[in-house]
Amino acid sequence: MDYAALYQKKLTSAAEAVKAVKSGDWVDYGWCTNHPYTLDKALAARQNELKDVKVRGGVTMWMPEICKAEDAGEHFTWNSWHCSGIDRKIISKGMGYFIPMRYSELPRFYRDGNATVDVAMIQVTPMDKHGNFSYALACSHLADMLDAAKTVIVEVNENLPWVYGLNGCEINIKDVDMVVEGENPPVAQLGAGGAPTEVDTAVANLVVPEIPNGACLQLGIGGMPNTIGSMIAQSDLKDLSVHTEMYVDGFVDMAMAGKITGKHKQLDKGRQVFAFAAGTQKLYDYMDRNPEVMGAPVDYTNDVFVISQIDNFISINNAIDCDLYGQVNAESAGIKHISGTGGQLDFAMGAYLSKGGKSFICMSSTVTGKDGTVKSRIVPTLTQGSICTDPRSCTHYIVTEYGMVNLKGLSTWQRAEALIGIAHPDFREQLIADAEKMHIWRRSNK
Repeated sequence: MDYAALYQKKLTSAAEAVKAVKSGDWVDYGWCTNHPYTLDKALAARQNELKDVKVRGGVTMWMPEICKAEDAGEHFTWNSWHCSGIDRKIISKGMGYFIPMRYSELPRFYRDGNATVDVAMIQVTPMDKHGNFSYALACSHLADMLDAAKTVIVEVNENLPWVYGLNGCEINIKDVDMVVEGENPPVAQLGAGGAPTEVDTAVANLVVPEIPNGACLQLGIGGMPNTIGSMIAQSDLKDLSVHTEMYVDGFVDMAMAGKITGKHKQLDKGRQVFAFAAGTQKLYDYMDRNPEVMGAPVDYTNDVFVISQIDNFISINNAIDCDLYGQVNAESAGIKHISGTGGQLDFAMGAYLSKGGKSFICMSSTVTGKDGTVKSRIVPTLTQGSICTDPRSCTHYIVTEYGMVNLKGLSTWQRAEALIGIAHPDFREQLIADAEKMHIWRRSNK
């Protein structure tokens, strides 16, 4: 097959390509760094011609053009699979909504027809000599999404790294309806954050000693997981492996320090497996055509059964708060949506089922509001409207700067005692009083 000729036949302008979108359509922008850029601008330019266009995305890294106009909500509705700060701004504008899900189930939504797609448009790498485009940093659910789409438009970005995949990480020109050569913007970066806080370091100092040589790591997004990753890079740990939902800069630091070999990994030996990645340019340069790094669909990376087959699986995530029963909220502050379920529950369950595995939920003991009010992250019960990401039956280790507790096998009064023991000292007496009212505090408790 003459792939170059087929490419030229399907090559068109962004303005022409977005004419495929009609009022009432469902349009899918893909995921994170793969959201379209030039095509998004072209679609926004058609705003006044369109009504009730419903667009899906997730972990949005920049404000889409279709969401910028004051009256954008009269034409487009944004639907997010997982909220970033940008998604929250779109929601607060009144034109955006969250789609509840366990991330591992997302590909099936497309296969089963629960998520219909009239037009899909995503950024991809330039085509190789075999006619393939790489999804680059976001294998995720894209293969199933594009299979379900009635029209597939790819926007080529020369700056995207080519990332190898176990499967479902490329699309061939023969399966594409239109190709647009975009403006080649720099790949959106997720900052590594500032220097670790004293709290981040204190939590990391509790978690890192629990990690054995040869462990397989999953790190969530945020300051604490990144601090733990940096500390692992400077530790004496060796022969670590990676199987994660999101690939972040911390893994690069560990790999460059020689900590990651994957030699003891039961599945995909020697490969760092992930569903999507976002970070700094350091991460993108490291991943480009690196055979040690392998993308995979999220229904593989986040599959509890797959995770459980990897010995000494260590899952490290963070949370908004945790109640005295051990219920973990990592998604909302009351009814204000923050992120999403993502893969936290899957990894908490899979890690515990792994031989020697451990799941850690890490957080600071307090949070300071915009008004300066200091609140405890250990709370009597989850705030009304807050989402229970991890039910009390699935929670393993909870960690704050004041200590670490293993909730497995503990009754309600033992849990209350253990969690109050790692709460900030200023809130412990009130938490004890609350626990007494809830009938989960024994007279003989400390």
